[in-house]
Amino acid sequence: MIQYAAVETAKVEREPYPHFVVPNFLGPDNLKKVIRDFPDLDMAGLFLPEATHSGPVFEKLLAELAGPKLRAMVSEKLDVDLAGRPALITLRSCCQAGDGQIHADSKFKLATLLLYLNEPWAPKGGRLRVLRSPTDMDDYAAEVPPEGGTLFAFKVQPNSWHGHEPFVGPRRYVMLNYCRDEDVMMREAARHRLSGRVKKFKRLFGVGKVPAALVPMPQERTGLR
Repeated sequence: MIQYAAVETAKVEREPYPHFVVPNFLGPDNLKKVIRDFPDLDMAGLFLPEATHSGPVFEKLLAELAGPKLRAMVSEKLDVDLAGRPALITLRSCCQAGDGQIHADSKFKLATLLLYLNEPWAPKGGRLRVLRSPTDMDDYAAEVPPEGGTLFAFKVQPNSWHGHEPFVGPRRYVMLNYCRDEDVMMREAARHRLSGRVKKFKRLFGVGKVPAALVPMPQERTGLR
């Protein structure tokens, strides 16, 4: 499913921090099937795959993302030892106005992969920017539209600043983080489980739910377990 040749030939940019982009990470046929099987989530925020309902093709993708072949390629390209490091996968379906603020990712992460699963992207907002500082969204080295099948990967370090201009609506992606150790990964997963339960409870009262008009998917299904 993953186009490993495209990963292998992707150019690694070293400034302002090591990163690379793979526009055709998934073949077009696979991309359509993966988007079809993505969980129908009508809430913003990150969710563990275990907290959602998804289709078999999407589940197959997640298994391959966490596999050894991609791990080895990312390790070599970003020059970071990922052998034996646990992988944490989370999903996001919808974006709110406050999302995308400048950040560098938590210290427990060694490398981050973002696989976008959207249609061709027209809006100005929501385009990830590789930033040179923690204060200026317009001082960027590269801009990555979150179009379907595009992978963005970077080495997490103190200056790995990134963010995007505000956008409200569907913005689907899978995030894979290679973590420093099993303990910290388990703590982070537990935090997401608790957060997911709180979000699910709040949804009963309409809190955190993205308006139906912004979510092009059947609203009788939430995608949450």
